[in-house]
Amino acid sequence: MNLPQTFIDYTTTLFGPTRWERYVRAFDEEPPVSIRLNPFKHPGGPIFEHATPVPWCQNGYWLQERPNFTLDPLFHAGAYYVQEAGSMFLDYVLRQCVTSPVSVLDLCGAPGGKSTLLRAALPENSVLISNEPDRRRANILLENMLKQGHPDVLVTHNYAHELAQTNLVFDVILTDVPCSGEGLFRRDEETVNEWSLQNVHFCQERQRKILKDVWPCLRTGGLLIYSTCTYNVHEDEENVRWITEELGAQIVPVPVPTEWQITGSLLPGFDGPVYRFIPGTTKSEGLFLCVLRKISDGPQRATLPASLREQAKKFRQIHVLSDGIPTEEIKGKEKIPSVAQALSITTPPDKYPRAELTLEQAQRYLHRESFVLPPTTPRGFVLVTYKERPLGFMKNLGERANNLYPKNWAIKKL
Repeated sequence: MNLPQTFIDYTTTLFGPTRWERYVRAFDEEPPVSIRLNPFKHPGGPIFEHATPVPWCQNGYWLQERPNFTLDPLFHAGAYYVQEAGSMFLDYVLRQCVTSPVSVLDLCGAPGGKSTLLRAALPENSVLISNEPDRRRANILLENMLKQGHPDVLVTHNYAHELAQTNLVFDVILTDVPCSGEGLFRRDEETVNEWSLQNVHFCQERQRKILKDVWPCLRTGGLLIYSTCTYNVHEDEENVRWITEELGAQIVPVPVPTEWQITGSLLPGFDGPVYRFIPGTTKSEGLFLCVLRKISDGPQRATLPASLREQAKKFRQIHVLSDGIPTEEIKGKEKIPSVAQALSITTPPDKYPRAELTLEQAQRYLHRESFVLPPTTPRGFVLVTYKERPLGFMKNLGERANNLYPKNWAIKKL
């Protein structure tokens, strides 16, 4: 891969010769493939054979090779999520820092990797607002959160300054901010073509604006988890220092085992632990993360997790795409169950008759094809499953069954 010379010059000095050589060699290796099981939908056995646990994530696994996830019905059922191992470090951080129910905001949630992880790792009775400012990406986030199947999630579409205009306050805010994407170079050549030092500094300023806008929404004493998928200190350590000095925060140390080979700060004189994942050193793509606690004085917008979702719906600025599990849709005189009800972990197993599909049928269903269900299947709405995991609904008419899978979720090609 042809890396920009300015990136090579800067990052060689930043990494040092040994770490840089390991990083360059990693481009000639097959990128590691990792998935994270959904603990609410574990199918009762190993999904993939010969999987190796990711040590910093309870439900994370490396796979020996990359399967065709698009054609796996269990992926669409929300039984697991495909995620970089480095991003799963958030699971370890949460379990170390959060031990009681909390209200959480994932500010830049799309496509949903960290939001689905948050929901799985948070203590019971916590409430999560999974937000995405970009409208198109918010629809992708919505799909992935509904497939997760957990009811205590709101999916919203807002900018940070809009959230700051409300009285909402959170115990934990995750800011996985837009960045220059250096950590994605190995898997996405387009990020290489878009990289420049000018863009690095543009991202740094944009990140600071986002952080300043959302800061009033974090309660005093609350945790800010700041992360990027880049290496340079401008978007990483320099922004962390700016948060501590300008916004008022202290870095929270999270002890990690040395055998995980997570790299700390690369900025000389920087005071405080940060966590950097570098290909060739750690088995993952690139990630930077730091945990901070808000210490600045300011108005306390005290709230309880149980009342958070009710408060959120009171503010005109909050664009709620989904609150929990959507109910039936009324068309004429008929109530049509939503696909979210099929995928929800709260839907009673005996609420709808079920039909178990073969792999071929499940793939055809996800392709939005209609076919005949077994003659013993009751008429009306039927919840179709694969390996006992719900996929969605069909309306069984006897001689055929209409496919009710959402058009915008359908597999485009088999």
